[in-house]
Amino acid sequence: MLLHAIISDPPIMIVAFVFLFAVFYTIKSYKKVGKNLKILANFLSSFKKTDLNYRFNEFDEWMCANEYVASLWLEFRNTLVFSESVALKDEANEIVYKEISSTVQNIQTTEEPGFFFNEDTLVYKKYNSKLINAFPTILTGFGPLFTFLNIAIAFGKVDFSTQTTTVASIADLMSSMQIAALVSVIAVGSSLIYILLENALYATICRPKINIVEEKITMLFDNISSEKFLLELLRETKIQNNSSSNLVSSIPESFQLAINAGIASNLVPYLENLIFGINQMSKQLKTIAKKTDDVDDLF
Repeated sequence: MLLHAIISDPPIMIVAFVFLFAVFYTIKSYKKVGKNLKILANFLSSFKKTDLNYRFNEFDEWMCANEYVASLWLEFRNTLVFSESVALKDEANEIVYKEISSTVQNIQTTEEPGFFFNEDTLVYKKYNSKLINAFPTILTGFGPLFTFLNIAIAFGKVDFSTQTTTVASIADLMSSMQIAALVSVIAVGSSLIYILLENALYATICRPKINIVEEKITMLFDNISSEKFLLELLRETKIQNNSSSNLVSSIPESFQLAINAGIASNLVPYLENLIFGINQMSKQLKTIAKKTDDVDDLF
């Protein structure tokens, strides 16, 4: 009789329904988050810091297409610092590429990756975390609420008109008081069970995966402060200016060497050929003059 009264009691049914709904909603939310975190972790594991430079477009396209992290990635992408390079010619007059900074060799970020990819942004904001945190309070609050409600209803049914009705109503009152006490016990008990179950589910489904994601994203992008990067660029600029100054100072000497080399390689052979031609012409003129003298002697 008591068991039937407990099962059919509306407050107890409400507590049981809220408890089952809380468990179902929590499991569904955590499984959804865990599935997306697993996909993200597997994708990040396929990249290394060294090959991210030439695979960045592939990385960027996937992150932008993934609705789970697209908004976070767009914000994080604005903090990235790329290793720029300049085209120079070496001594053999061949094009070579030199990094602007000697310390920024990989894609780095001016903010900690954990500022964007963390437990709050990747887990708590992906479902109604406030509702999940409120379930224990709701279940606990049902206890005194329905207890006092049952007591109030029971006292309202007490009938002192006759001795028979008084005894019967007192018996119903005691039965209602027992049910009211059980409502509080069931409500508080279900709240404690839900807290333990929720913590176990979170520790099993979500926490390991979020730790992996945070570790992978931190390994891919090193953190560098904006001030450090600017100082590095300033240092490299000073080195370049010093090299330019040395080059300018060596221009006169290089110009003189180039003129001497040009004269030696082009003008001298030309003059030698010219002198040789003049000598040959002089010989021919002397030969012609000699023949003319011989003819004059005959006559």
